[in-house]
Amino acid sequence: MDMPTKKAKLSLKEKYQHMTRGLDWNPTYQRFEDIFPFARYEGLKIHNWDNWEDPFRMTMDAYWKYQAEKERKLYAIIDAFTQNNGHLKVTDARYLNTVKLFLTGVTPLEYMAHRGFAHVGRQIPGGGARVACLMQSVDEVRHAQTQIHAISNYNKHYNGFHEFRHMHDRVWYLSVPKSFFDDAFSAGPFEFLLAISFSFEYVLTNLLFVPFVSGAAYNGDMNTMAYGFSAQSDEARHMTLGLEVIKFILEQDPDNLPIIQAWVDKWTWRGYRVLTLVAMMMDYMLPKRTMSWKEAWEIYFEENGGALFKDLARYGIKVPKCVETIALEKDHLSHQAWNTLYNYGAAAAFHTWSPTAPEMDWLSSKYPDSFDRLYRPRLEFQAEQEAKGNRFYNKTLPMLCQVCQIPMMFTEPGDPTKICYREADYKGDKYHFCSDHCKAIFQREPEKYSQAWLPVHQIYQGNCFPEGTDPTQEGFDPLAAVLQYYKIDRDNLDFNGSEDQKNFAAWNGQANSN
Repeated sequence: MDMPTKKAKLSLKEKYQHMTRGLDWNPTYQRFEDIFPFARYEGLKIHNWDNWEDPFRMTMDAYWKYQAEKERKLYAIIDAFTQNNGHLKVTDARYLNTVKLFLTGVTPLEYMAHRGFAHVGRQIPGGGARVACLMQSVDEVRHAQTQIHAISNYNKHYNGFHEFRHMHDRVWYLSVPKSFFDDAFSAGPFEFLLAISFSFEYVLTNLLFVPFVSGAAYNGDMNTMAYGFSAQSDEARHMTLGLEVIKFILEQDPDNLPIIQAWVDKWTWRGYRVLTLVAMMMDYMLPKRTMSWKEAWEIYFEENGGALFKDLARYGIKVPKCVETIALEKDHLSHQAWNTLYNYGAAAAFHTWSPTAPEMDWLSSKYPDSFDRLYRPRLEFQAEQEAKGNRFYNKTLPMLCQVCQIPMMFTEPGDPTKICYREADYKGDKYHFCSDHCKAIFQREPEKYSQAWLPVHQIYQGNCFPEGTDPTQEGFDPLAAVLQYYKIDRDNLDFNGSEDQKNFAAWNGQANSN
């Protein structure tokens, strides 16, 4: 009688191999170029897709169990926050403006990342890379859904959380993050992978989902803390995917090095420019602060990123030249960004204000070499004018950088008293840039960036008014028409006396009386 034999359990590595290898095949009756038209689009040389290795060796069954456990914990926190009127526990109604900016500027990017990885997963020939892209695509749509669900609680009580998807495609300052993803989405599959899994995940979300989300928790917003840290645990795999993309391509052929180096240079700078909004949120929009933008950058990029580039140096990758410029800007970035949004606050979907005296003292302690000398006098003057009822709103429109689409507000590297301005000619037109690095990106692909949809240009051309608007009628107010097109319904331009401030005070008064 034959004794039944127990099959040996597969190791994690063997199981991963079974789940991610042998899933594809070599075409016979269709050409490879027709099935994977983008595989050779960027000029990269890939000789052996089986060399792709995922350090996490994540399989689908493990993935669903892992994510389900995270979902249970996340929604338990969200439900508790909602049932206990957690919106009353935040430090100040000013804090709500950071959530508005997050919802309109970041959440739609998560959905774009989902679409992008689904597309790239179809275009990459290798089975292992395709599975990794599939899992990241599912991660990204989950991030978008959990963020929308968590933030929807604020929409019940406060203004400005409606039409966030509509605003993302139209509002002038939101063209900064949108243009980043439009740039990546319209690139080839490998550049998209590097742009998102390296630049967006390693450079951008590290500084958004760790120091900023920690600040949200410090200000009593457990909802943002919950979905932020839940997403960040996925980002560890996403960052690994980005590094694996770089290493895999560089190991395949030495001719790939100059292509990858150019992408690393470009997307390090592009990711940093998007972080301008995060720098402003950390230093100026959190009533209670955990760390400054400068400290966060030094920890999460200069230290962690420095280790990353040391690792990539053995493949021939050099530290991007833009890092030198960034080091000179870290003392100034958040202050210049806040001043710009303060000036143009009449056309924003959130409030801006003058920081209080203790808040300015905090900024002075964090930026001892720049704040008191360059920025405090301006902020104190603005606060004085606010107190007199002379709050300043700039009703004109700023010049935008053709690449990063941020107003031309940045200063020359090493000279914070002079605006940095660069220009280039292409096919008879003149284009403007905020830095040498944005100009270099443009000159490498002028046919792409010359087509950029710049909000200021579109407004002046009359393309950002509601249908049927007649700009020639007497008393026409272009700003009011643009806000209507944006679907921004501002109850009060000033934060003081705004509906958010009144509602927050009223809800808290009712809660305290009970």
